[in-house]
Amino acid sequence: MRKLLAALLALPVLAACGPAPEPDTSTTAGQAQQVDARTDTQELSAAPRERSITLSTGVTLRYVEQGARNGPVVVFLHGYTDSHHTWDLNLPIFPRNFHIYALDQRGHGDSSRPGCCYTQQDFAADVVAFLDAMGEEQAILVGHSMGSFISQQVALDYPGRVRALVLVGSAPTVAGNEVALFLKSIVDTQVGTVDPDFVREFQTSTFLRPVPPSYIDTLVSESLKLPASVWQATLDGLIAEDHSARLGEIDVPVLVVGGDSDGFFPVEQQQALVDAIPGATFVLYPGTGHAPHAEVPHRFVHEVQRFLKSVSK
Repeated sequence: MRKLLAALLALPVLAACGPAPEPDTSTTAGQAQQVDARTDTQELSAAPRERSITLSTGVTLRYVEQGARNGPVVVFLHGYTDSHHTWDLNLPIFPRNFHIYALDQRGHGDSSRPGCCYTQQDFAADVVAFLDAMGEEQAILVGHSMGSFISQQVALDYPGRVRALVLVGSAPTVAGNEVALFLKSIVDTQVGTVDPDFVREFQTSTFLRPVPPSYIDTLVSESLKLPASVWQATLDGLIAEDHSARLGEIDVPVLVVGGDSDGFFPVEQQQALVDAIPGATFVLYPGTGHAPHAEVPHRFVHEVQRFLKSVSK
């Protein structure tokens, strides 16, 4: 299994290897609190809260909510087999003047796991149903990997509900992607509970820079919650859908964030995404893998905060 996954990701590096850790030169948790202090405290919500809600699409989603009740709405969407915990290195240092929701998407984390319906359109419909349930007209979507494709789908199918997009570790499509197809050949052999060794290799091999071991442990634990059937159905849905020809229809501000050593989507695919969306901005981190938000969390938060401020004026 180890050899298969190393070939799959073309990144035989574990979390303990790679470039030096990101220097802590950007916003810290303490600085974020100082930012909060300059905001009207009457508008600020309490500490992050974890809740569940049943949507009109029939699923019950677990989510985390934090920040200013009247602030710009930002919805964070995680990657394949992850959960809202993928943002654990970001949300604690994110300015509280934004109203943030971080979702466990259908089948993932502690959300319900229906027996069917894991296409990109299904995931996108959940996002809109969630906004409806929360009474939110529009949101800025921040999506990593799978979450970035769901964000694209929402912007294409429900353009009036999206204010801006942040697409992390992304590309124009997963259809035909050799890495995804190889991953499918492994995932399709799994029955019942997915092999824990495979899960750990899958998670750790997506990073080039060091990340905290506790963070890896959490990601592995979250991925193990998914039965093999959800791994398979979700990946099938990602591979089957190709909306790349429609990306020119997206007419909201878009920030694309990537790593120059992404083992899933090489720089040329990331650049193709930027070229396909009119006016998109591209930030590429050197010496970084498939998860810039976790590998350089402070820089990522700083970059996203600056973008969000520019589109929230």
